[in-house]
Amino acid sequence: MKVKKRIVTFASFALLTGLLVGVVLAAFADKGKILGSTFSVGSSDLKFLTNLSGGIDSGNLSDELQGPGFANISSNWTMDYTLKMLNNGTSQVQVTSNANYLTANDPDDLRNIIFVEPLEWNDSNGDGLVDTGEEGQSLGRKTLVKWKTEGYNIGALNQGEVKGLILRFSTDTVSDTKQGKSGVFDFEFDSISP
Repeated sequence: MKVKKRIVTFASFALLTGLLVGVVLAAFADKGKILGSTFSVGSSDLKFLTNLSGGIDSGNLSDELQGPGFANISSNWTMDYTLKMLNNGTSQVQVTSNANYLTANDPDDLRNIIFVEPLEWNDSNGDGLVDTGEEGQSLGRKTLVKWKTEGYNIGALNQGEVKGLILRFSTDTVSDTKQGKSGVFDFEFDSISP
């Protein structure tokens, strides 16, 4: 009976001690939480202005533009195509450009006689026309083949920045065998976050 009384006493003491420790811990312990942490990776979103003298509102932005149509190309021919692009993403991007075409769309090999020379364009008055003094640095002259295989580094474009380019297309000599021939070429501009 003494053993039973000691066990009951010991059990009561242990239970009482456990309750007191629980009360003390409950009184001095607390937990804080940070809920719903959101992490967002920056985006790369390159857009073209459809109206070169227009603003950067969504109605004037496009992922694609219809390319130019050039006719009556001959020796020593030159024609400019202007464009403006906007970094509509959330961080600075590096812009590159390459020609993209299928050789089936150029069966007469015009890609080796047509050159492109991108020039920086600062449309200082915002009228969408290349005026005196707005033409900038040349990025080099290459055939459409070299534009496809080597491409161009257009440079950095900050968030919200608009960059104008003049694509100067030209030829040197055009042989008589090319008369009446045509080809279709696409040009791509890629934006890559550094």
